[in-house]
Amino acid sequence: QVRLEESGGGSVEPGGSLRLSCGVSGHTDGPFWMTWFRQRPGTEREAVAGVVYVHTSATVYADSVKGRFTISLDNGKNTAYLLMIGLKPEDTGVYYCARGASVQRWDRWDAYDYWGQGTSVTVLS
Repeated sequence: QVRLEESGGGSVEPGGSLRLSCGVSGHTDGPFWMTWFRQRPGTEREAVAGVVYVHTSATVYADSVKGRFTISLDNGKNTAYLLMIGLKPEDTGVYYCARGASVQRWDRWDAYDYWGQGTSVTVLS
């Protein structure tokens, strides 16, 4: 069983920064995707940033966050981070991390096997 736990959410002024963390525990061998999704008020869950690890890592971002968000893994591949700079009020929402072993479409929520409980981000307006 794999467990994910997010942390690092909070309230910031527009233009501010936050770094979210997603700790992974349990059986974690093999290639994987880890992706941050967010659910903004009144909208469906959307993928914002993903990282795939086989022997090395590669990242992908939603257009809405390119240049502002950076996803990364720690050396042990047990923690995923999402550094968010230049935050805007429309970035407000609950951010979830997800992990999957066989992900065909990184932006589909149903491609992932495990989810964290979410951490709330509020960008004041």
